[in-house]
Amino acid sequence: MIRRGVVSAVLATGAAVLMLAGCSPSGGSTSSSSSATTTAVTVPTGFDPCNDIPQNILDSEGLQAKQPDDFQADAGKTLWRGCQWVELDGYAATIQTTNLTVDATRDKHFTNTKEFSINGRRAISTQQQEDHTSEDCTVNVEMKGGSLQFDLNNPASRSKTGSMDTCQLARGLAEKVVPSMPASA
Repeated sequence: MIRRGVVSAVLATGAAVLMLAGCSPSGGSTSSSSSATTTAVTVPTGFDPCNDIPQNILDSEGLQAKQPDDFQADAGKTLWRGCQWVELDGYAATIQTTNLTVDATRDKHFTNTKEFSINGRRAISTQQQEDHTSEDCTVNVEMKGGSLQFDLNNPASRSKTGSMDTCQLARGLAEKVVPSMPASA
């Protein structure tokens, strides 16, 4: 049995080691020197979904109340960076850049997977939620180094969009946004 004092000492020592090693709050090193084998995990650049989606597209979808939404999984190996919007009495959308590629998404074998293209970019739609799959749909559109991900939640109780197919809504939103992405992204 490990005594509480020993556990506290180990945790305090670990925290001190991290501080001495120069870790930043985001988990990356603050040191200017780095090992050649260390690769920083990043999301694709060249398109910022929080700032680069034209306002007329957001207005045409009735999307408002933008909130930042950054997320990481797999011990920081998979990242998402973007924002959330909601259509009053309609669907909610989270649009993020992620280092997950279209191929990696396909290889997860989610429910109702469909591949297609948007504006010359490979795309895939999936239903990733185990509960309420008809209310949730994700579309990933190819970018250099990952994809632009559209997550929609469309509860049946929403009077504007609740009776509509969530994957068709997600694909329609992606079809409006993707042409505004630079070819270099």
